[in-house]
Amino acid sequence: MIGCLRNIVRAVVITLAIVGFMSLGGRELIGGWLGNWLNPSQDVMLERAKKVGDFSKLNDEFEIEKAAGVMGYNAVVAEHKATGQKMIVVDTGEKPLLTAEDLKSDDIEEKLRNSVKKIKYQAISVNDLTVTKRGTISSYGKSAPYVKFEAKVKKLPIGDVAGIISVVKDSKGEDRLLISVTEKDKYSQLIADEFFKNIK
Repeated sequence: MIGCLRNIVRAVVITLAIVGFMSLGGRELIGGWLGNWLNPSQDVMLERAKKVGDFSKLNDEFEIEKAAGVMGYNAVVAEHKATGQKMIVVDTGEKPLLTAEDLKSDDIEEKLRNSVKKIKYQAISVNDLTVTKRGTISSYGKSAPYVKFEAKVKKLPIGDVAGIISVVKDSKGEDRLLISVTEKDKYSQLIADEFFKNIK
């Protein structure tokens, strides 16, 4: 009986402590902490992105959305705020998906298809990928080859997409995979150039 009464008193004290904590601003404190963890500020994102490169010179047109490790790779995902065009920079580490030499080869379409299969998500399927153009882009203070592509994406509302894929070596000689992609009719090479040239 005494043990039962003790548990009831303990439960009442804990409940009062929780109610008191919440009434003194605890909800805002927990909400703010969770918000910062789930939706970190741009400064926190820039700090995380340092594993992949220096993104501090990006202008205000771009916002870093994610900077995290994915499937064994460090990646940064950014967006051009006005158009929604996505830019992705991946540190492929010891297991490059593509090389600069691959981008210059005659069988690049096949290599791209094979790379897409390696990183294929269950929710996304890329089909009918074709290379439409080749060129060079500036990033990490260097000039790097790129290929422009068009593809159909299934299981997403977008449908047809266009973009570029490039590979550049950073200051340590490590490969960085650069990707910019958006809806086919909205792709802008100027936006991709502006974003990638400011990464060091």
